[in-house]
Amino acid sequence: MLNLEKSAAAFAEAKKLMPGGVNSPVRSYASVDCNPPFIARAEGDKIYDIDGNEYIDYVGSWGPMVVGHAHPQVVKALQEAATRGTSYGAPTCIESELAKLVMQVYPSIEVIRMVNSGTEATMSALRLARGYTGREKIVKFIGCYHGHSDSLLVNAGSGMATFGVPSSPGVTKGTAQDTISVPYNDAEAITKVMDEIGDEIAAVIVEPVAGNMGCVPPKQGYLRTLRSLTEKHGALLIFDEVMCGFRASLGGAQAAYGITPDITCLGKIIGGGLPVAAYGGRRDIMQKVSPAGPVYQAGTLSGNPLAMTAGLETLKIITAEPEEGKADYSRELTLKTKKLLLGWQEKAKEAGVTIQAHQAGSMFGIFFNDNDVFDYEDSCASDQEAFKVWFKAMLEQGIYLAPSQFETLFMSGAHSDEDIDRTIEASAAAFQAVADSRK
Repeated sequence: MLNLEKSAAAFAEAKKLMPGGVNSPVRSYASVDCNPPFIARAEGDKIYDIDGNEYIDYVGSWGPMVVGHAHPQVVKALQEAATRGTSYGAPTCIESELAKLVMQVYPSIEVIRMVNSGTEATMSALRLARGYTGREKIVKFIGCYHGHSDSLLVNAGSGMATFGVPSSPGVTKGTAQDTISVPYNDAEAITKVMDEIGDEIAAVIVEPVAGNMGCVPPKQGYLRTLRSLTEKHGALLIFDEVMCGFRASLGGAQAAYGITPDITCLGKIIGGGLPVAAYGGRRDIMQKVSPAGPVYQAGTLSGNPLAMTAGLETLKIITAEPEEGKADYSRELTLKTKKLLLGWQEKAKEAGVTIQAHQAGSMFGIFFNDNDVFDYEDSCASDQEAFKVWFKAMLEQGIYLAPSQFETLFMSGAHSDEDIDRTIEASAAAFQAVADSRK
C-alpha cells in the first residue's frame, strides 16, 4: 500500500483552515474517495509528496507545465527576475516581449491584454463582447468550463437549449438569465438558437477542444458551423483556449482546425506555471478596452514581471527551431501522447475492459464507455466507479493522474520514453483491477 500517513495528517489540518482543506475543489480527491497526496516538490515529469513517494505526473499543474517542472531555463530566468523585484504595478518591456511572441503563434490576436487567471480572461472577453456589440445575451456549451464568474456558472435544463439557471448558490437569476446553454457538439441545437435569437447574441463562447468533461474534441465541421452562424448574425466567436492553447497544436485549436475566432482567451502555458492569462483578438474589438476605449477592465498585478518571465521562457522553449532530424516541440508531444494512449488501449483490451481514448495534441484522456464520447451526457455516462478503481491502482504504482474523469491529462517535454513505458505497464494492473471489480 502507498504510504500517505503524513499527507493524511496534513489534509486533516488543512480542513480546519480552508473549505474542504483545499483552495480549489478538485484537489480534495472527493470524486475518487481518497485523500490527496500533499506535494513537496517537483522536477521534470516527476512530483514528490511529503511522505517521500515519487510519481510520474500527467496533470502538470492542470496544463501549464508543458516543458516539465522546474525547467532549468525557466528557473534561471525567474531567479534573475526576482532579484530585480517581484512586482511593480507599472509597465515593463517584458510584457511586450511576451505579447509579440504570443501574436507570432496566434495571428488572430492583433492586440492582447494580460490578466491573472483564466476566469478573469473569459469574464473580461464577455464584457468586451457585450460592450462591442451592444447586446446582452451570450451562448455557452454544456460541459465547457470557462471559470467561475457568475454569468458562466449556469446549467441547462431539458430540451435543445435553455435560458440560464444558476448552478451555484450566490449566482442570481438576473445574472444567469442572459446566458443560454446549448449541448456541446450539437450543430442542430446551436443553429436553432441562432436562427431564433441570433441578433440578440453578443458572443458565443466555447472551448474548441473541451477539457472539463474529460478531453472531448469537436466533431468534424462543428467549429466551422459556429464560425458561420456568428458571422451571419453579427455575434462574436470567443475561443476559450486557456486549456487547449499551445496544446491542441502549437497554435492551439484554431490552428489545428483552421478557424479564426474574433477573441481568444489564453492561460496556463503563457504563465509557465505562474498565474497568468490573457485575452486578445481583432484590433477594432480590442481597442474598445480601457484606456483605449470605454470597456473597463484592470488588474493591479496583471503583467507581473515574474509571471511574464516564466511565460516568455516557456514559449521560447516550445517555439524554438527543432534539432536536425527531430520534429518540432508540439509534434514531439503529440507523438508521445499517441504512444501512451495506444499502450493504454492495448492493455485495456488484454484485460477485457472497453475504453474510449481521446487526444488533441498533448491533451488526452480515456473514458470507460462502450460508446464514443462527444458531449457532456456521453461523458457522464462513462463508468465512474471503474475510473475510481483505475485511478487508485495507478496512484499506488506511482502514476499521478487527475482525480476526476471530467479532467484532462497532459504530456510534457520532460516525459521520457522509459517513463511512458512504465506508465503503460502500470496500466495493465490497473485495467485488470477494473475487470476484477466487475466480477
